[in-house]
Order: sequence, then C-alpha cells, then structure tokens
Amino acid sequence: MDLHDPRNDSGVRSLDGAKSLHKTPALNPRSDLATYISGYVDGEGCFCVSFQPSRRHRFGWEVRPSFSVSQNAERSELLTMLKNMWDCSSIRPDRSDRTLKFEVRKLEDLMTRVLPHFRTYPLISSKQADVVRFDQVCCWMSAGRHLERSGFVRIVRLAMEMNPSGKRKYSESDILKSF
Repeated sequence: MDLHDPRNDSGVRSLDGAKSLHKTPALNPRSDLATYISGYVDGEGCFCVSFQPSRRHRFGWEVRPSFSVSQNAERSELLTMLKNMWDCSSIRPDRSDRTLKFEVRKLEDLMTRVLPHFRTYPLISSKQADVVRFDQVCCWMSAGRHLERSGFVRIVRLAMEMNPSGKRKYSESDILKSF
C-alpha cells in the first residue's frame, strides 16, 4: 500500500509506517465539507460592508458588501474549493499580508451562493452576529432599500455594528453628516 496521502499537501509519508490512514482529522476525508467550511470561515473569513464616497450614487456613498477568506499560498486548496463550489469570484493576491484572498463582492453571488451556505451552516462564534447583519444588509440592498433614506441610514448603522475590532476608513458620522 502506498503510504502517501494525496490530501496531505506536504507529500510527507507516514512517520510511523502505518498501513492505514491516521485518525488525524486533517488527513481524513471530509464527510461534512460544508460544516468544515463554516468552521474555517469562522476563524479566517470576513463579512464586511464598506462605504466609498461616490458622486454617482444616491446619498453620495456607494455601499459595498463583501465576503472574503484568506490563506497562505501554500495552503490555498480551500480557497480553490470555495471558488469551484460557489462558482463565482476569483482568488487574488492580498499584498497587505502576502496571502491569497477569495473575495465575493457581487450582490447576486452573495445572495444566491454565499449567504445560503451560512444560513444552513451558521458560524458558532460571535462572528455569527456579523453574518446576520451582513445578510440583512444584502437583503435590503437586493430589495433596493439602500436607495431610500431610512434604508440607507439603517444599513450604515448595521455595518458599523459589524467587525468591532476592525479599522474603518469612514465613521458613521462621516457618512451620515452628508445628509
């Protein structure tokens, strides 16, 4: 029997000469890939709503929801799996931290591919609250609520509750003072 496990990207053979697969979860087949993806995203993913000043958009701001997950290049298999599974977006280098990033920004893809996964397989950490807010923002945008003053204000407030430890280029007051 060949002791090389193709799921082990390092190509390392069994150190103890075992004839069967180890009980190490990382080396065994995924019986529940969807749950694994949610767990991975719980640690390495980001649900973000950013704002960019724009003369083309109502209220002077573009609302930009995005989902991303990053990984070192030598361990990027899951990023490729996400891209293939959801059949959207792309993988690109992230120069800020020398990782690869899978990022989805298209609202239709967020609504039809990304969010249905996390509705069925929710995160277990406090990041789930961000997923719920992100889902609300995307649903409101899909319904055109970001084009109404009250909807836009609500989206700004929901977005500012997300990712409390993250950095924001524009504060809630920066955005809302433009009214």
